[in-house]
Amino acid sequence: MTPQGSQAPLEFGGPLGAASLMVLLPVTMLHLLLVAGSEPARLLGPPPYLPGLEELWSPQALLLWLAWLGLQAALYLLPARKVAEGQELKDKSRLQYPINGFQALVLTALVVGLGVAVGLPLGTLPEMLLPLAFASTLTAFVFSLLLYLKALLAPASALAPGGNSGNPIYDFFLGRELNPRIRYLDFKYFCELRPGLIGWVLINLALLVQEAKLRGSSSLAMWLVNGFQLLYVGDALWHEEAILTTMDITHDGFGFMLLFGDITWVPFTYSLQAQFLLHHPQALELPMASAICLLNATGYYIFRGANSQKNTFRKNPSDPRVADLETISTATGRQLLVSGWWGMVRHPNYLGDLIMALAWSLPCGTSHLLPYFYLLYFTALLVHREARDERQCLQKYGLAWREYCRRVPYRILPYIY
Repeated sequence: MTPQGSQAPLEFGGPLGAASLMVLLPVTMLHLLLVAGSEPARLLGPPPYLPGLEELWSPQALLLWLAWLGLQAALYLLPARKVAEGQELKDKSRLQYPINGFQALVLTALVVGLGVAVGLPLGTLPEMLLPLAFASTLTAFVFSLLLYLKALLAPASALAPGGNSGNPIYDFFLGRELNPRIRYLDFKYFCELRPGLIGWVLINLALLVQEAKLRGSSSLAMWLVNGFQLLYVGDALWHEEAILTTMDITHDGFGFMLLFGDITWVPFTYSLQAQFLLHHPQALELPMASAICLLNATGYYIFRGANSQKNTFRKNPSDPRVADLETISTATGRQLLVSGWWGMVRHPNYLGDLIMALAWSLPCGTSHLLPYFYLLYFTALLVHREARDERQCLQKYGLAWREYCRRVPYRILPYIY
């Protein structure tokens, strides 16, 4: 099916699917926050209670959330260690992006550290997760509306391939404008890695502090979850420039789907393991902890190795680190890697991601399914994203992509999928 306003096929079930997701995703997030603190902690059971508006709505939480966004925006606008150019756009121009995400993480740590030194009650943050998540959800809806209205004034060359069907619900969800920005502040690029990922780390830290306050010390399981996820966030921000070639930046418009995912879903659901451990402490012996660390290291090695190899090749195919890798020529003039990590499976970075996701869940034990929600959700997300990648690559590279798929038959998991 091809909409009148766009040449791209409708995704996510069209307008009905988009409307359903805009309800289902916030409801799922609130459900997870409620059950993580309950005694049964049942992922598939009903929540322990239904909160009223007085528990969800808090002016203080809204102000705190807006202050957090303001702090991250201010750090974004600071002088960067590097300014990178994005991919070529329809009008042949290239946008510029500050590469200072890791700098923002370090400066945020300093600001929070100074705040704690002067009496900031970091340990009370876990008690505010519900109203903060509600405030963030409201922010996502309001900001998405503003982005939709802004896109009505944007030239055709600035619009995304898929978010201009002519259906307002679908376009509101998927996003009409590809790179909405005001002067130097690129909203999609800013939200992709800054407030959500750094907020995730801060929530984890607050849960660790609260556990130490409740039990006298933080558990080994909580330390592992904090350490693993801090490594993941730090890696993403250190290699921030790599995001400029991802589907989110080069193809998807910036609407509710990405905005809610970036600033709300990530910090409040990706911290689920730490939330679970605060209320359901787990005894973790050193041998098991060592095995989990090895599993996480293996996943990180695959994830980082695959991404670094791809980014190095894209920047300079003659680089000695990738010059001897086998490639397939395409009609566009680009080369497809068919050896190294990318000769093992078509998406080795996704494989590393999933191995790490399992390692983050294992410190929570095996008595509850709830801490494994991230692994289940992320598997579904990456399989769906991989299918979108396949369609776009086939459309872009044609016969060369078919040859690559013949040479590399497995998508994510060798010999299985």
